[in-house]
Amino acid sequence: MAPKAKRSSPPEGSGGDEARGLYEELTDDLLYDPAIGRATMMGFPCVRLAGRFLASYDEKMGGLIVKLPRERVLELIEAGNGEPFAPAGRVFREWVALSVPDRELWRTLLAEAVEFARKGLRPW
Repeated sequence: MAPKAKRSSPPEGSGGDEARGLYEELTDDLLYDPAIGRATMMGFPCVRLAGRFLASYDEKMGGLIVKLPRERVLELIEAGNGEPFAPAGRVFREWVALSVPDRELWRTLLAEAVEFARKGLRPW
């Protein structure tokens, strides 16, 4: 399991524009990998690795939603860094919502999401 990410940088500011810009910037950095591309998930913009969802941006919340191992999701929630992702009241156990824009935390979690998705791919 990846080491626990700590808030090492202050929030980027308030408001959805800054958060959306940070999401776009950090996910653009992932697109060097031809297996990673943009798509939508439940109407949200998202990034996928070989068809597997990695992360998304929730306009309403103004934050990052990222797919990680259940244990990591629980760590982030217990540390106060994230909230359960529960669209329409159904909790997705491998997804966590982060409403506070934090460049270093988001970058770390996006890298963890890529690693988690790669583990689920079949070897050729």
